[in-house]
Amino acid sequence: MTTPTSSSTPVRHAVVTGAARGIGLAIATQLARDGLHVLATDRDGDVVQAEAARLCEQGLQVRAATLDVQDRAVVAALFATLPTIDVVVNNAGIASDMLPFRELDAARLRTMIGVNTLGSFIVAQEAVRRMPEGGRVVQIASRGYLGGTGASHYVASKGAVVGMVRAMAIELRWRGITVNAVAPGMVDTRMLSGYSPEMRRALEKREPAGAAANPQTIADAVSFLASPRAAFCNGQVLFVDGGKSVGMPPL
Repeated sequence: MTTPTSSSTPVRHAVVTGAARGIGLAIATQLARDGLHVLATDRDGDVVQAEAARLCEQGLQVRAATLDVQDRAVVAALFATLPTIDVVVNNAGIASDMLPFRELDAARLRTMIGVNTLGSFIVAQEAVRRMPEGGRVVQIASRGYLGGTGASHYVASKGAVVGMVRAMAIELRWRGITVNAVAPGMVDTRMLSGYSPEMRRALEKREPAGAAANPQTIADAVSFLASPRAAFCNGQVLFVDGGKSVGMPPL
């Protein structure tokens, strides 16, 4: 249910990247329901524009923009159109085919780092330059940063995001800005559609809950970290993976 914002309450503005679908769309929707004015961005401009229009029809304050998170000039110009940025959620990210480390090439690693790490860095840096005291930076990491077979490039990119969170949190705490990460486990998004039904069942069997999480579960965690209630959470990684990060279930 949408919480109306009183005329005496300052409007809070949020930016969510990778918001055309899946986790990003769920986050943008939830933050708008929380009363924030949300700028939803994605490389897929047509889809994010359509989703923003749909949410506006529901009475939510959402607008959309096409954005490549690696293009600093475009990021800075877009952010300059906002009166302030109180919350930024770096959700834009990619994954790719699993490859053994010995077969991984530098081009794949550069592509992964470019979006998942450099893009996150650019967006966060441009956002905090416009962020007032009490601002919130939420990075979407992954349970996978703990390690995994055939995903060295992905693990490296998300591990770097977690390291960035800790360093940013130390620097920005003096401005009253918190920086945290949400590390999802397996989530029911378009990414899973590339797996065969047999592979998906095998993956879900290894999940403590026996199934992938709903994107809304991740959005709920972000909603908390983006709120004033999370003022004493800083430099943390919140795993939302059903407990898989503390141990894998038996095969």
